[in-house]
Amino acid sequence: MSTSGAGLLIVFAGLPGTGKSTLARALADRIGATWLRVDTIEQALRDCSLALERVDDAGYAAGMALAEDNLRLGHTVIADSVNPWELTREAWRRVAERAGCPALDVEVMCSDPAEHRRRVEQRRTDVSGLALPDWQAVLDRDYHPWTSERIVIDTVGRPVEASVAELMARLPAKSSGDT
Repeated sequence: MSTSGAGLLIVFAGLPGTGKSTLARALADRIGATWLRVDTIEQALRDCSLALERVDDAGYAAGMALAEDNLRLGHTVIADSVNPWELTREAWRRVAERAGCPALDVEVMCSDPAEHRRRVEQRRTDVSGLALPDWQAVLDRDYHPWTSERIVIDTVGRPVEASVAELMARLPAKSSGDT
């Protein structure tokens, strides 16, 4: 969706299994935003002819470059990744700054550990070849506490559409289709 010359970067973050990609995809569909999923980018890098085993920060770097290109066109971009450190969160903000547009951080969480574990253990991927983390890997994830302002969405006991509606209500008017 074009926003009169100035894009909007919506950066999703959260541990695997919280509902982050489901919510990011639904919001992108609802507002016509470009959805950049780091899991998809990283798996494409692993599958490419370079036969990379480790992609480290390459998925984030590629996602940030694509986001900046689309933001400069005036599009709303949704960046979907675990985004576990302040370092990565700040890097996304710098992308928006370079593109001359605002950034909005959204942390998705699942506050019920039993529900979160159930989701992690039962989920399936729609990214061919992507190995999902098990519950222990999610618990062991190096996920740093937030020190900056953000929207927090707790997905426990809520249908996706309720979380999308909450986010829609908190977005700047231009990003949700208003002119």
